[in-house]
Amino acid sequence: MLDRRRLLALAAVAGASPSLATARQVSELPAGPVDPTAVLAETGAPAVAGLVSNAERTILTAVGGVRRAGAPDRVEARDPWHIGSNTKAMTAALYARLVEAGQAKWGATLGALFPGVKLDPAWREITIEQLMSHSAGLRDGPVMAGAWLVRANLDKRPLPVQRVEVAAQVLSAPPTGKPGTFEYANFNYVLAGAAIEAITGVAWEEAIRTRLFQPLGIESAGFGAPKGDVPWGHVSAPGGGLTPVDPAGPADNPPALGPAGTVHMTLQDHARFARLFLKDSAILSPDSIRRLTTPAPGATYALGWGIVPEKPWSRGPILAHEGSNTLWHEVVLIAPGRGAAIIAATNAGPEASKGAAIKLAQQFQRAYVA
Repeated sequence: MLDRRRLLALAAVAGASPSLATARQVSELPAGPVDPTAVLAETGAPAVAGLVSNAERTILTAVGGVRRAGAPDRVEARDPWHIGSNTKAMTAALYARLVEAGQAKWGATLGALFPGVKLDPAWREITIEQLMSHSAGLRDGPVMAGAWLVRANLDKRPLPVQRVEVAAQVLSAPPTGKPGTFEYANFNYVLAGAAIEAITGVAWEEAIRTRLFQPLGIESAGFGAPKGDVPWGHVSAPGGGLTPVDPAGPADNPPALGPAGTVHMTLQDHARFARLFLKDSAILSPDSIRRLTTPAPGATYALGWGIVPEKPWSRGPILAHEGSNTLWHEVVLIAPGRGAAIIAATNAGPEASKGAAIKLAQQFQRAYVA
């Protein structure tokens, strides 16, 4: 979850967007060390991995540690990582793709997006942008009440059915938050996913795979905790240390939360998505990129991105976000003015890993984008 406190923390990590045509590139020669081993020694995280990319390619990938605490299996550069709420920027980009295909509109209201749902009048003029910028007046707490997570994990109905049911539950009652005020809520993106499903006629998972991941050449993406010979997520053990969580059991949020944060992929594939914001692309127009990365006046959150003011190294605003399902943690920093993207991940939550992903991201920034 990226509340105001964590956005300020990302601003500390990071230290009108500039034209891509004038973007400066990442240094090919590092000015300092990138040492995952030092991060692991400092934090006790099981593993950590990260990369720095320019507008065209990955400059360096660095990994260290083990896939499971107490086991010898080492992490590899090709391993997938759970990206948590960094999924949100992808859901927003998917909606932009639908706009460019003529199937959706910016400024679409909830009344137009959910014509078959009985809406409380207060919701009717709320827009898709307000949903995806967490300013719609929606709060997670009331939806979570009544053990929703437990029930959703046991629900075997098709995911579009589950998501439209959430939309009907939320929208039939007045907003529990204040429309126009930022309040981070995962269910904003569950509703955005339900709207995408209504538009496309397929599950959000299929829509994002065919309309965003495949055109970008992303082949490693999946949903939920990655399975196989890969890193496992970890939780803090009662007596200290970390306990690996078998992905064959409950190791992620319910699938219905997919549009808000259940994607996993390799860091290299995540960089393919990040580079959308570093150069002109056939996948999304400059207007779409501007809409996705421009907050409302006075706000600091755009559509799936926290916007950090310019730092000396960034030469312009920074797109920042993090994701965690409490078992993993991933940090993304994109500086369009510098033509740089930094991604770092660890297989334990931000507190359990003592900020290992953040520490590795800082190393990359100091070494390659100083």
